[in-house]
Amino acid sequence: MGNTLGLAPMGTLPRRSPRREEPLPNPGSFDELHRLCKDVFPAQMEGVKLVVNKVLSSHFQVAHTIHMSALGLPGYHLHAAYAGDWQLSPTEVFPTVVGDMDSSGSLNAQVLLLLAERLRAKAVFQQAKFLTWQFDGEYRGDDYTATLTLGNPDLIGESVIMVAHFLQSLTHRLVLGGELVYHRRPGEEGAILTLAGKYSAVHWVATLNVGSGGAHASYYHRANEQVQVGVEFEANTRLQDTTFSFGYHLTLPQANMVFRGLVDSNWCVGAVLEKKMPPLPVTLALGAFLNHWRNRFHCGFSITVG
Repeated sequence: MGNTLGLAPMGTLPRRSPRREEPLPNPGSFDELHRLCKDVFPAQMEGVKLVVNKVLSSHFQVAHTIHMSALGLPGYHLHAAYAGDWQLSPTEVFPTVVGDMDSSGSLNAQVLLLLAERLRAKAVFQQAKFLTWQFDGEYRGDDYTATLTLGNPDLIGESVIMVAHFLQSLTHRLVLGGELVYHRRPGEEGAILTLAGKYSAVHWVATLNVGSGGAHASYYHRANEQVQVGVEFEANTRLQDTTFSFGYHLTLPQANMVFRGLVDSNWCVGAVLEKKMPPLPVTLALGAFLNHWRNRFHCGFSITVG
């Protein structure tokens, strides 16, 4: 009898190639865990602000800012930035030097360096009433990120603030890590440990930080290309304070407008409307914030050129 079932000999069956799993992604920086949710909320505005951006070359640009407010004296800020030739991503260019100085003489400077393919370094200097500085070192592996920060190290006075961060991608959606804050000065020493987790789905991201100092939870949801919402919860055990906030982000591309709003548990309501004026390189912004509990209201208007 022939092979009535039509079965092929075992030696002629095609072999299935082993399934190759995609490598886990790098989780990014610890400071950016809640960034998607925070970008939904509007920034506080008060008074009148004029910002003029000027690109001097492909590496160097400056910005002039004039801010007039009823809550304080008028101020002027000069912002300068230099970007090098080594670009790892649309938002990462090395080396980068950023400086900001206001009319009162306060200076804020940052330097970002790429020491190796995976090793980044950052130095921050601030000069106001007294000088403060901070040094960061970050190593980005294939699926993890480790960061060490030293703030105001003083070997003679035996005082230092040290912050260590670690993030690990367990799956393509789940990231776990922690933060250790250690401070020491004469007569005082302590440490605070915080655990963190982040889960990223297709249209939403949930993040949670829990430690002895409190808890910070956020939820970001992208409904469509125009609507984004964010919910944030913060609890501080030292101050015995708890805050719940809801924000939304609405984009109207045909009108070149962006609208952001917020409502929180402190009876504060706020909104900011941004309007671009093509073909002119001008962006107008109008914001208003009302705190019902403290009976305070302030509004702001800004013009950005460039």
